[in-house]
Amino acid sequence: GWGGPLRPTRLKPNEQITHMTLWCMQAAPLILGCDVTNLDDFTMALLTNDEVLDVDQDPLGKAAGRIAQEGRTEVWARPLSDDTNAVALFNRGMKSETVRVSWKQLGRTGPQPVRDLWQQKDLGERADGFETVVPPHGAVLIKVGKPSPSQDR
Repeated sequence: GWGGPLRPTRLKPNEQITHMTLWCMQAAPLILGCDVTNLDDFTMALLTNDEVLDVDQDPLGKAAGRIAQEGRTEVWARPLSDDTNAVALFNRGMKSETVRVSWKQLGRTGPQPVRDLWQQKDLGERADGFETVVPPHGAVLIKVGKPSPSQDR
């Protein structure tokens, strides 16, 4: 809030991750309406994750689209300017679910490197796709593909 007593979010941590993931996948302007000096460590880490912010601010500026839906799970993807893809795996359900994306859905072939952007951790190469368990109301955000040499960090 813009003043007065602190008002903690009603969103659980998984829901906060989902919220931020969706904003970044949509290349949305990120506007924060709170006193940043009062943010807890979790929220500060959520809002300052450079790799997630890089997806939001990618120069290509192309918003994600949903490429798969099964029950309460969804997969969204967007191309990035470094010839990789940002892929979000969402679980809108009330229990953990396995969510999968195939490289064919992304227009990719052969083994692809995968990086978990929230954990800032390389997950290794995967032969034909990626799957993981996504918590209830949660999201996993990955980057798929090898960045072109001019884009390496």
